[in-house]
Amino acid sequence: MGVPFRNRLLGAMSATDRTSLQAMLEPVTLDLRMVLEAVGQPISHVYFIETGMVSIVAQSPYERRIEVGLAGHEGMTGVPVILGDDRSSRESMVQGAGTGWRLPADDLRKLMETRPKLRRVLLRYAHAFMEQTSQTALSNGRANLEERLSRWLLMAQDRIGLEGLTVTHEFLALMLGMRRPGVTVALHLLEGRGLIRAQRGHIQIVNRPGLVELADGSYGTSEAAYKRLFG
Repeated sequence: MGVPFRNRLLGAMSATDRTSLQAMLEPVTLDLRMVLEAVGQPISHVYFIETGMVSIVAQSPYERRIEVGLAGHEGMTGVPVILGDDRSSRESMVQGAGTGWRLPADDLRKLMETRPKLRRVLLRYAHAFMEQTSQTALSNGRANLEERLSRWLLMAQDRIGLEGLTVTHEFLALMLGMRRPGVTVALHLLEGRGLIRAQRGHIQIVNRPGLVELADGSYGTSEAAYKRLFG
């Protein structure tokens, strides 16, 4: 009997493809702030996430940084490998500690060449991930501070679960491209509306429907695309 996977992408594969993949997977612990992909460096492994959350971060030559995507148990790192590249122009960093499976990138490339069903599943995920990054660009450019923060908290909860999020104001500011005082004000506004409970380094969502409403359409589009592609 195979190992039961929480990762939805592994679950979407055919039993034959999953069995072939399973023999090559290595269980890993994903420690907080662990870098899985470095900018411009060859990608040695891809990671299928079981628990926790990974931030995909874009940065300029002048060290300006902003989060452009999130991956959790719905997906994986290494989208450039799926699309035929051997390195990433972005950093992938563990933002919520957890567990996962890692696979050598070369092994994934070989499997994709010989297993068309597996390739189709992975390409669907790459498309779903690009839907998410497109929505992130729209949100960063057009949504206000509270809407962007609401969207991020909802996306994080989708991946971390209901127990709450361990994250500092400084790190939220970095990921959302905001100033720290702005994040603090936005968190106070959300807490004042009874949507979250914020303590030092920890945020508990207490009214998810209210956060969805406050996000004002910036949350839900890419999630619907994932559901259409994977059910």
